Amino acid sequence: MWLSRGRGRARNADGKNVPCAECGLRKSKMSPRTRSNAKSTATDVLIPEKLYFRIGEVSRLCNLPAYVLRFWETEFPQLKPVKSSTGQRMYRRKDVESVLRIKQLLYQEGFTIPGARQHLRAEIKTDKKQDPLPFPARPTSDLKYIRQGLKDILTMLSARR
Repeated sequence: MWLSRGRGRARNADGKNVPCAECGLRKSKMSPRTRSNAKSTATDVLIPEKLYFRIGEVSRLCNLPAYVLRFWETEFPQLKPVKSSTGQRMYRRKDVESVLRIKQLLYQEGFTIPGARQHLRAEIKTDKKQDPLPFPARPTSDLKYIRQGLKDILTMLSARR
């Protein structure tokens, strides 16, 4: 149970600093009742197959008021809907997924806004790490055998000229 918010870490019931298991960031105090009353999670929402969504559509999909979406645009740099020629915010599918992830962090997991921002940054950094290419590891004896075979072929071809 989270009792107080320290600078960068939360305190548990014993008064000890306890970081988030994933990124070491603080979580805000939120009662279990509030947490259970938080609206639908990202897994509950079915995002239609469209290129763009208006702010009202995203608001209905995520069960959030439009003013919350506009506020989150100022707080989270990864949430950047494009604006149409008429000035309407047009969210892409990745923007809607970001909204749902932010909502989950803030409402279900109890992060503060700065904590959620840092947590998302940490997630993006781990996503960008590339796995090594799966080249088969060959023993050097195989490579020497192949090299010798190629040299033999080269000598046969050069002898024909």
